[in-house]
Amino acid sequence: MTLRIDISGLPSERLRFAASPLAELTAMLHVLAEPGHHPQLADWAGDVWAGLRPELAERLREADFLWRSSQADFLVPARPKPTLAEELDDVDRIDDETYVTAALVTTCGSNRVHFGAPSPLTDATARGRALDLAQARGARQEAFAERLLVDPGAVRARVRHTLAQCAEAFFDAAWAGVAVQLATDLRLKNDLLKRQGIGAALASVSGAVTLAPDGDCIIVDKLQDKATAAHGTGVTFIPSVFGRPHLVAVHAPGWQPVVQYPVAEPSPSEPVPLETVTLRLEALAHPVRLRLLRTLARGPHTTRELAHAWELSPPEVSRHLAVLRRAGLLTARRHGRYVRYTLNLPDLVALGGDLLAAVLR
Repeated sequence: MTLRIDISGLPSERLRFAASPLAELTAMLHVLAEPGHHPQLADWAGDVWAGLRPELAERLREADFLWRSSQADFLVPARPKPTLAEELDDVDRIDDETYVTAALVTTCGSNRVHFGAPSPLTDATARGRALDLAQARGARQEAFAERLLVDPGAVRARVRHTLAQCAEAFFDAAWAGVAVQLATDLRLKNDLLKRQGIGAALASVSGAVTLAPDGDCIIVDKLQDKATAAHGTGVTFIPSVFGRPHLVAVHAPGWQPVVQYPVAEPSPSEPVPLETVTLRLEALAHPVRLRLLRTLARGPHTTRELAHAWELSPPEVSRHLAVLRRAGLLTARRHGRYVRYTLNLPDLVALGGDLLAAVLR
């Protein structure tokens, strides 16, 4: 499953790498709302919550559906500016229809295609559907959606004020702390784009981001099947320190594609492709293969030894071993006339983490 961004005919200069204060603030707010996704930042999140004024803490909880499960599209800007205030000014310029639609998507937990024409701001049926979806998410989501639909201007002003207050409370200090890391990453990406082209620049973003063989499409390995196009607008890539392990993508119709990616760690581990994770889960979903793994976990075995141990025919064992090898869970080594199979324990141990990384990506 992938997100595909059509870039056919797009000149390389339309791929832009830039830092965004607002996008990084949004990543920080997500950490505060979901610290379990970011165990390495748990101490930071705890310190921030402990230092927040009660009024600001309550405001952040009031609006956290804008960044908890997914990020509202207007919080990940396609044209980043140097300061948070400038980017918030750009958000203020978005019309109410666009703002409300983006906010309802995250508040109601719905697919972006569910909020098109007619607008829930003007159509009673669309409004009722939006409120029903919000109600299913909880009382706070329902109350937020109601206020947004009744008086979008007031809600927008309140959200802006809340985000602006975050600057003094914790953002300014955190942003200064990651500025060098972001600048270093951007220099690397822009140098690769200039000297080696789009493919090399994308490869340095993440193992989950690749250029299609024909060069006409950016492929993002995420747990969804979506497609968008960057014709005439380009694609913006925004590095993030607080966003790890998430790979956030703006791809709704009418929005310029944006990808917020985690900056490389000193010793990065490439993400395992979703296809590989799926193959491994499917390989483990058969009781006979689990029995074979039980034996292989105790040491290398031949096909005949496995067949004897479990009272199976050698051809049947061979078929199951082929599935496990295709999933990368076994290694075969020849010793004279015998082929012994060895369980790849590190890959099996890492499967839970690989699955979680694919889901969170």
